[in-house]
Amino acid sequence: MNISKPKSLTIEKGEKAVLLLHGFTGSTKDIKKLALYLADHGYTVHAPIYSGHGVEPEALLETTPADWWQDTVKGYQYLIDKGYTQIAVAGISLGGVFSLKVAETFPVKAVVSMCAPISRDDSKGLFTRLYHYARLYKSFEKKSKDQIISELHELRITPKDSLDIVADITNQTRQQLSKINVPTLILQGALDDDLYQKSAPMILETVKAQEKELIWYENSGHIITLDKERDKVNEDVCEFLDQVDWKQAN
Repeated sequence: MNISKPKSLTIEKGEKAVLLLHGFTGSTKDIKKLALYLADHGYTVHAPIYSGHGVEPEALLETTPADWWQDTVKGYQYLIDKGYTQIAVAGISLGGVFSLKVAETFPVKAVVSMCAPISRDDSKGLFTRLYHYARLYKSFEKKSKDQIISELHELRITPKDSLDIVADITNQTRQQLSKINVPTLILQGALDDDLYQKSAPMILETVKAQEKELIWYENSGHIITLDKERDKVNEDVCEFLDQVDWKQAN
C-alpha cells in the first residue's frame, strides 16, 4: 500500500509571514490545522518538511539533524526570496527548538515555541519515538505481522549515531537563549512528558524578551496542535502574533 508523502506547505495571504516547523518523526500534517488557521487570519505561512520525514522510517536514519536544520534555514530563505521581510517563526517539539534557534540566528519579529525539549542533554527516548513511528507506518502499509517484526528488528540494529546530534543542537540552542529579545510565546501541554514540562519554564526564564508568556494546556499532551485543546492553541498563537509590532525594525 502506498502512503502519500506529506509535502512542504505554503499559503500566501498577507505581508506578515510565519515559518512553521514540525517535530521529530512528524510532518507538516501535525501543524496543518494551525497553518490554515493563521492563513485564514491573513498570515502567509510556509511549513517545510525535513529530509527523511513523512516517509519510511529507515529514510530518517539516512539523514541527520544537521540536514533538518538546513531544511529550516532553507525555509526561512524561501520566505526572504519571495520578498517577505516581516517573518515570525513557530514550531512544535524539535521544531520548537529550531524555532528558538532561528530566532537566535536570523532577524524575526517573534517566536512561538511549543513543547520544545530544550533541557534535553542526550538522545534518550528518540529511538523509542522512531520505533513507535516505524511500527505505525508499517501497519499503514498493510505489511504482514512477520514482515513488520523483521523490519523493526533491522531498524533496531541500524546505526543511530545521527540521533546524538539532536542533543548537540539542542544544547547549543539552550546556551544561546539569552540572545532572544523578540516577543516570545511558549506553549506547553500539561500531560506531556517531564522533559518537556521542565523545558517550558526554562525557556521563559532564559530568553531576554520583554514580552514573553508561557501558556499551559491542562488537557493536552505533546502534539498540542492536534490534541483536545488544538482550537485554543490556534487562537492563542494568532492572538499573540496579532499583538506583535510587525513594523518595528529588527
